[in-house]
Amino acid sequence: MTSHTLNELIAEGVRGRYILVRSDLNVPLDGSTVTDDGRIKASLPVISKLSDAGARVLVTAHLGRPKGNPDPKYSLKPAADRLAELAPFKVSLAEDTVGESAKSQAAALADGDVLVLENVRFDARETSKDQAERGAFADELVALTGSNGAYVDDAFGAVHRKHASVYDVANRLPSYQGDLVHTEVEVLQKLTKEPQRPYVVVLGGSKVSDKLAVINNLIGKADTILVGGGMLFTFLAAAGHKVASSLLEEDQITVVQEYLKRAADAGTQFVIPTDVVVASRFAADADHQTVSADAIEESSFGTSGIGLDIGPDSAATFAGHIKAAKTVFWNGPMGVFEFPAFAAGTRAVAQALTETEAFTVVGGGDSAAAVRTLGFDDGQFGHISTGGGASLEYLEGKELPGLSVLDR
Repeated sequence: MTSHTLNELIAEGVRGRYILVRSDLNVPLDGSTVTDDGRIKASLPVISKLSDAGARVLVTAHLGRPKGNPDPKYSLKPAADRLAELAPFKVSLAEDTVGESAKSQAAALADGDVLVLENVRFDARETSKDQAERGAFADELVALTGSNGAYVDDAFGAVHRKHASVYDVANRLPSYQGDLVHTEVEVLQKLTKEPQRPYVVVLGGSKVSDKLAVINNLIGKADTILVGGGMLFTFLAAAGHKVASSLLEEDQITVVQEYLKRAADAGTQFVIPTDVVVASRFAADADHQTVSADAIEESSFGTSGIGLDIGPDSAATFAGHIKAAKTVFWNGPMGVFEFPAFAAGTRAVAQALTETEAFTVVGGGDSAAAVRTLGFDDGQFGHISTGGGASLEYLEGKELPGLSVLDR
């Protein structure tokens, strides 16, 4: 079976109907200020389509990881306020998720109005392992839609979770793929089924353990895997190099060695940095110098040096591979891009993605935040994923419950 789309729902008619939309409003905050509104802007088109068609829209979303109880620090208010600033329709926020505020405000909605329900993770049943508990919460969410409701999942970043607002609600209402989810699936299929070659994957981020499953599944599928970020030091250690005080997962060294051997047999080339930027400490104003990747402990900081970015030679090499590619998937920054002194590697990768003729996908919240922080525009890339961990799990070959439930 294939999933039904948002356009099909709108064609059926939604005026006056309550449509429950699972959006991704899990945005970074500085106090009550949204520091990157990319996910809110990405969620806006689907909500707008429904509002324009006269639906009464109920938005569910999570933010952060509250402990199953209301916590002002994780309120959706900043996200809802930003949505209201961007939207041409009326947006209000319920003080709870399925309580009296949600019920009374939902009942008062006019056609085209939007009500954001408070953080679904304020209710412990949202993430419960107990199907009956999740189901009871889903029943209360569904009850807000009345007798003719429908469900739209537009939060690809949550489809790998068997949560009430993602999975159980979809089992209870006529369910549809939102445009974000639909596009994400199409993009990921391009990366996994028959990608145009050369297919280059750029992997960064802090921990290699977070990427092992996706690396495992990419061996034999990707032509080239470029390794940066904190994870590169485990690769260097696997090659027999000392990495001083750089981030190192010693328990993964043998796994990486095995992957390198398998990749060589399968025709996938790993490209590991040949130079790195080493700092005296983890700080924006730390003294730093560029050294050969096999001589990190020979920097002036000795064994206390910390690698915080790939070096310029490596950045140029990575850019060359990207520009020669036909398909590029990038997940994870090359260094501590939040510190300007250690952002050059990430900037070089982002710049190369804007200059290649390849189909480019920027995946993962950190990568998306990096390109925006460094001044790039979303439109300069083929696709900026909102999927995060869900996209990685798709690339690992896992079944995602929030997608499979839409195919019933």
